[in-house]
Amino acid sequence: MGEQIDARLCLLVEDQAATRAWLREAIELAFTPVTVVEQVTVKGALQWLHAPERTRRAPWLAIVDLGLPDGRGIEIVRAVIATSPATQCVVATIYGDDAHLIEAITAGAQGYILKEENRDQIVATLQRIERGEPPLSPSIAQRILALFRAPAAPSANEAGLSARETETLALIARGLTVSEAAGKLGLSTNTVAGYVKLIYQKLGISSRAEATREAVRRGLV
Repeated sequence: MGEQIDARLCLLVEDQAATRAWLREAIELAFTPVTVVEQVTVKGALQWLHAPERTRRAPWLAIVDLGLPDGRGIEIVRAVIATSPATQCVVATIYGDDAHLIEAITAGAQGYILKEENRDQIVATLQRIERGEPPLSPSIAQRILALFRAPAAPSANEAGLSARETETLALIARGLTVSEAAGKLGLSTNTVAGYVKLIYQKLGISSRAEATREAVRRGLV
């Protein structure tokens, strides 16, 4: 069961002081009044999310950077969704590639903003939340459309993927590393790496982003 939402509480996770300052300013301009809690590391954000004193209080909005000094922001996205599914979780990042985008959305992010935009653009994008619209940078919205307009590769069955290869594809698409997938499957890292190589060959793909897209298209994630 998720925590009770605090309608004007925002968690901001960003390690660069200057970027954090103008993101906070954008949040305060977009939503008034608002209380912004700042964290600069994965560890700090996770500790804050699970702190006992917050048992009855969860942020209405979480804005999370993907590249943090002690780990990956995607861990925070997953933790936010797990502890408080009603929280709006938005990624704010420099990464506009397919792999980061698909991984974030698959993890549960409901928005994706590129830091290259100016403050006023980010304010306008954030304000879409209160209209029930996804807060997406325009180039990200176009990229999402392009991903799903792309010609489909052969389906898993058509491509001759085994049951184990299909399981591996699903895990890789969820953002797990080869070693993490191996742990989930109870197999060696070398065995799973071999499965990944076969999957790429059979589906005619060459990157994790393409693998993730095909897994999403097939309902594996």
